[in-house]
Amino acid sequence: MKILLTDDHAVVRKGYASLLETMLDQCEIIEAGCGQEGFAIWQQQQPDLVIMDISLPDISGIETARRILERNQTARVLFFSMYDELPIVQQALDTGALGYITKSCALETLRDAVRRVLQGQPYVEHELATRLAIQGKGGGDPRLSGITQREFEIFVMLARGFTPKHIADQLCISTKTVSNHSALLKSKLEVASTAELVHLAIRCGLVKPGCAELA
Repeated sequence: MKILLTDDHAVVRKGYASLLETMLDQCEIIEAGCGQEGFAIWQQQQPDLVIMDISLPDISGIETARRILERNQTARVLFFSMYDELPIVQQALDTGALGYITKSCALETLRDAVRRVLQGQPYVEHELATRLAIQGKGGGDPRLSGITQREFEIFVMLARGFTPKHIADQLCISTKTVSNHSALLKSKLEVASTAELVHLAIRCGLVKPGCAELA
């Protein structure tokens, strides 16, 4: 059984890799430190399970999962992130991923999630599932419920300070397409400028104030 663990923090990744090896029988852990590397390894090795962080230094885990699941709808992806903001959780699940748990969860939750998703069954950490059911898609700001996965990805990358050219290169689209998405985003999110877009991302917990990094 092969599990691909994609996380940009090497020490954290190594720790979870060792933990998973002790929790699961006959388990080979393959590691990746960014989204592009994770996607390339998935293409080459076709692991049984992908455990995906969200905040990665190039494309996000959401975009990486989207690319994987576009090519194989039966791929098994479990998001394992420190972020519990509902807009992020919903966008992650909307890729077609089977599960989402946070890094603050109990070890039993991690074990159960891995086993369930390996069997092709959905698993969302109980507290997150309850909040999603109560508040619905979009979480704290209803405007986020109206944007697509691609728009969400561009929204976060713009808020992190990436240039349109950088976004285009990372997402394999044209700068014109990025500009079109940016204009549509501002309309949907009811903001007049990129600065207001950044402020909205901060209020929603998607970006940390003062740094270009997913919260």
